[in-house]
Amino acid sequence: MKNIGLFFGSFNPIHSGHLAVAEFFTKKTSIDEVWLVVSLQSPFKGKNELIEMRHRMAMVELAIKGKSKLKACKEELDLPTPNYTIETLRHLKNKYPKNKFALLMGQDNLAHFNKWKDHNQILDKFQLFVYPRSESEKIPQRLLKHPKINYFEASLMEVSASEIRNAIKNKKSFTNLIPTKIHDYLQKFNPYH
Repeated sequence: MKNIGLFFGSFNPIHSGHLAVAEFFTKKTSIDEVWLVVSLQSPFKGKNELIEMRHRMAMVELAIKGKSKLKACKEELDLPTPNYTIETLRHLKNKYPKNKFALLMGQDNLAHFNKWKDHNQILDKFQLFVYPRSESEKIPQRLLKHPKINYFEASLMEVSASEIRNAIKNKKSFTNLIPTKIHDYLQKFNPYH
């Protein structure tokens, strides 16, 4: 049995902060692998904000190349949209019954976790591994000491994909925020224009 950390995101684009989170969990916790689940569409985000799935998936695959404990996961492509985490978790549990799945999330997402579809069912069946985010609202009291929620102290790189998209739009430098391979991909395919 493998302990798999599921790191959901639109990865629009993937950046160094995402990779720092994924690698932190494979190095500092019981997680054997982190699967980066590329979301087709989050129920909390508008579709027009996203570039095509093929570009986002290609960039994730490029960014994790040579990192054996990180995997690109495109399972949500075959599921109905908008993608609800509970549905994806059920799907993965049925497809890979020998794996034990945990949900990796930032503190900012946990602050709004009670708005997620069937969030209590997620807590009943899965562990949550939470990493700090400086831009986070207060976490609801009932989640602070919940037995299925594990908090980790880590000094992770604070980067946001919207910051990168704004830099691209305003023709500003953003090379320090993304791996070189991703910068080269963006230069070549220019998916944000």
